[in-house]
Amino acid sequence: MRAPRVVFVAVLLVAVGSAGVFFQKYHQSTTALAAEQAENEATRGHYAAAIGSIAAIQDSLNAIVLGDAAARLTPSGYEVERNLSASQGDLVLAKIGLLKAGVERSKARIEELDRNLKKSGLKIEGLERLMASLRRSVAKKEEMIAQLTTQVDSLHTQVDGLTASNEEKRQELGTVFCMMGSKKELTTAGAVVATGGVLGLGKTLKPTGDIDESRCLAIDTDQESTVDIPAKKALVVSAQPATSYALESLGDHTLLRILDPKEFRKVRHLVIVTKSA
Repeated sequence: MRAPRVVFVAVLLVAVGSAGVFFQKYHQSTTALAAEQAENEATRGHYAAAIGSIAAIQDSLNAIVLGDAAARLTPSGYEVERNLSASQGDLVLAKIGLLKAGVERSKARIEELDRNLKKSGLKIEGLERLMASLRRSVAKKEEMIAQLTTQVDSLHTQVDGLTASNEEKRQELGTVFCMMGSKKELTTAGAVVATGGVLGLGKTLKPTGDIDESRCLAIDTDQESTVDIPAKKALVVSAQPATSYALESLGDHTLLRILDPKEFRKVRHLVIVTKSA
């Protein structure tokens, strides 16, 4: 009877040992499966977060619209370019500054996402393609902004040039060259000539039209409305309309007051004969 008992006990021990080994392997497998599931869940979470970040960054880039501003500054908008004022130019530059700031924010978010993906160890070909696409979008926006900035700078230069040119033209059109002096002085200078009269009497002075403007007083009729004449009496012998000016005697000197600048400056040379008494 002892022999069967010993055999039974031995079999029982083997069975218990096998069960223990099986249970241990089962436990290890369950733990490994749980770890794998947790890792897969984390990977899905990282992937979903990455996709969400990429979508948000792409939306931000799509919101950076350059089309309207760029179209207004192309050759087809030449008239607008010519009429671009300094304040309008500053407004465009301010908008470009906002666009550049938006691109810089998108670049920073892309780099942050790239760091997070590397830190998590997530490396999926599809995500890498999306990241590359984002970087291309950023580069394209930066190139367009650079071109737009160059255009605006060029337009500023053109506007400044036009402003200076317009001012020069205004001064040229608005300037009258005045030569004044006694009859003898003006005759000697070749500015006037005596004509008409009988036997040397009753002659009148007329401008010759041959006046050295470098010896004249330049009067900007848009800025100046009076001409001081250092003589008690004065006579305008050039062809300015009589209604465009007035002479006022002020004791020891005379004041010529310009009443109608547009009419007055139709005659470029102002010739004044001065008299001491």
